[in-house]
Amino acid sequence: MSAAEKAQAAQSTRNGWLLSTPALVILTLFAVGPLMIVVVYSFLAPGQYGNIEWAFSLDGWRGILWTKDIFDDTYGLADANVTIFWRSIKLSVLTTLLTFAVGFPTAWFIATRPAKSRALWLFLITIPFWTNLLIRTYAINEVIRNEGLLNTVLIKLGLISEPLRIIYTDTAVFIGMAYVYLPLMVLPLFAAIDRFDMRLLEAAYDLYASRWQVLRRVILPIVKPGIIAGSILVFVPSLGAYVTPRVLGGGKQMMIGNFIDLQFGQGRNWPLGAALSLTLLIIVTVALLIYVKYANRDTAHGH
Repeated sequence: MSAAEKAQAAQSTRNGWLLSTPALVILTLFAVGPLMIVVVYSFLAPGQYGNIEWAFSLDGWRGILWTKDIFDDTYGLADANVTIFWRSIKLSVLTTLLTFAVGFPTAWFIATRPAKSRALWLFLITIPFWTNLLIRTYAINEVIRNEGLLNTVLIKLGLISEPLRIIYTDTAVFIGMAYVYLPLMVLPLFAAIDRFDMRLLEAAYDLYASRWQVLRRVILPIVKPGIIAGSILVFVPSLGAYVTPRVLGGGKQMMIGNFIDLQFGQGRNWPLGAALSLTLLIIVTVALLIYVKYANRDTAHGH
């Protein structure tokens, strides 16, 4: 490369950075800046009536899993916190599994429709996104509450004698999150299945493969990027869900998002709330790194 070409490349790089400067400044001020405030708050002492005291303290991070005895200042395991973390992870994993179990055949059905009707089915899948999350959650509440549609139909059919008590339980939160996040699983799966070469199915059947073998050894490995993407898109928002557990859990079945809100509100323990927020961020980051690892491995193997 000649000196003139090097100078032109350097000038092009400088121009690129200059053009990116406004976006970088906005990103720093409105994304990195607030995150740094949360990081700083997590290492400070809680104020007596909320807010923080400017004194270094690890009480916020310690309070994630440990609680201090008010009489002898000893620390013990914070059972309630562990229960909230376990409930959040459990419900997020179950939601991901259920949305996959329902979303995979749904995506396969849509991908195998004629091109003219495929757009209509995708349109129907995206309709829930037109409605506010709170409204969708209240819609599920009307279905599963004691006097809701589900119990009314079951009682009229004579299948049950008294209403099923689903509302304000983990089951209610689970059903609500599965309903809310199902489209986030269907769309990536559809994109992966839509690129699937159906001639591979004919080849597998010609080699006397059973339907289970075709699914396990042909279909799932090829559409795995869509499965991973959909799982991440469902698991991440489920883990930080706030509205659905609040409405369908009635404030009793608390998840991490509700627990964080409690610390910044009634709990008045901002350092603990900041530490919990960063813990949630770390869990989400680990999940995304796992996704990137598997996605890169699939690309390296030519999938």
